[in-house]
Amino acid sequence: MSKQILIGCGIFQKEITYLQQQHGWQLDTDFLNPALHINLEKLEKNLSLKIEKHSQRNAIIFYGACHPSMDCIVQKANAIRPAGQNCVEMLLGNELFTSELSNGAFFLLEHWALHWDSVIAKTFGNNMEITRQIFQEDRKYLLGVRTPCSGDFTKEAESAAHSVGLPLQWMDVDLHYLKSVLLSTIH
Repeated sequence: MSKQILIGCGIFQKEITYLQQQHGWQLDTDFLNPALHINLEKLEKNLSLKIEKHSQRNAIIFYGACHPSMDCIVQKANAIRPAGQNCVEMLLGNELFTSELSNGAFFLLEHWALHWDSVIAKTFGNNMEITRQIFQEDRKYLLGVRTPCSGDFTKEAESAAHSVGLPLQWMDVDLHYLKSVLLSTIH
C-alpha cells in the first residue's frame, strides 16, 4: 500500500488508471461518482467520508473547484489539490480550455454524455424548453472531448446536442496535460 492516495472524481478514472499503468506510478486511488458535482451537499459529504476513510495517508484530492468550499475541504484534510478550475482545464490545459470556453463551448466528456438526461433533469428540471434557453443564451456549441481511453459516445453526444439545440463539434486530445497535472501533484 502506497503512503499516498488519490481521492478523485471518477470523470477521469480510466485515464488516470491508464497513466498509472503506463508509467508504473505507485499510487492508490479511490474515485467518487462523477455526477456528485450536481449536488454540492452530496459531493461534500461523500468527499469528506473518503478523506476520513484514508485519514492516515497523504491525500491528493483530484478535483477542480467543483464545490465552493473545495479549498477549505482540502485544507481541513491537510491534503493537496492540483491547480485548475475544473477537470476539463486539467485535461486540455489552461490555454486551450480558455480559448474554447470563450468561443462558446460547453464541454461534453464521455461520462456526461452517457448520463446526459439524468444530469440535465437533476440540474435544470424537466422543462427542456427552459434548459434549451439556458444553454443557447450562454453557449454556442457542445464540444465532445475524446481521450485515448474514451469509448464511442457519438450517439449520446448527438442526442445531448439535439436536446439543447446546439451544434456538436469534436476534439480528440492526448493525456499530456492530465499527466503533467498528475505529476506536479503527486511529486
